[in-house]
Amino acid sequence: MISAIEIRNLRFKYPDGKDALCGVSFSIADGECVGLVGPNGSGKSTLLLHLNGILPEKYPATPNVVIYGRPMSETTAADIRRDVGLLFQDPDDQLFCPTVFEDVAFGPQQFGLNEEQVRNTVAKALEQTALLGSENRSPHHLSSGEKRRVCLAGVLACEPRVLALDEPTSNLDPRGKRSLIKTLKSIPATKIIATHDLEMVVELCSRTIILDQGAIIADGPTNQLLGDEQLMLAHGLEKPHILRHIHPH
Repeated sequence: MISAIEIRNLRFKYPDGKDALCGVSFSIADGECVGLVGPNGSGKSTLLLHLNGILPEKYPATPNVVIYGRPMSETTAADIRRDVGLLFQDPDDQLFCPTVFEDVAFGPQQFGLNEEQVRNTVAKALEQTALLGSENRSPHHLSSGEKRRVCLAGVLACEPRVLALDEPTSNLDPRGKRSLIKTLKSIPATKIIATHDLEMVVELCSRTIILDQGAIIADGPTNQLLGDEQLMLAHGLEKPHILRHIHPH
């Protein structure tokens, strides 16, 4: 079976020469939901930006990102971007249209859908993110939690096969968070979720990858890794409350 995501010895340096990723390798099966956790500056966001070709600026001769069997390159990047929906950490990096409807419709319009198809796709995405009725609002007048939901609706409207989500629950209140988790559970796409919200990882992800200083420290069953207090503390993380009564075996 083809992996949805395959990362092969991925390295990346920031312009200041600091290593962001130091030879990261893993693969994710179709339909799998994987948590990507680690302290600030561990390389999580940088890794997600490689999944749809935003980084690096110049593709290497030997591709180290393969999406559904297609190596990332100049010729495949456009197709791969259609398959990988990326939710940025800061919603303001993703919202640029005058209304919620136009923002969510932007992706489907690029794919050449007709007007009715665009309307239906947008309505479905707004329903999934509990935003029906907000079509004519200006994204810039929304709360940060609502902005995040609009960004997610824009990603879902493109119907990607892979969702790469960067801190999807930040700035959401408890109700917004529960609603988001429910939405993500209902979407069959392959998911990789970079987050500090370890309770969400326990609820959504059967597998977790721990990243620290650009390297994979551990990759395995979520409850086992996140329930290991010493491992968590060693990498600037805390054992989630939800697992406090469970002892790792």
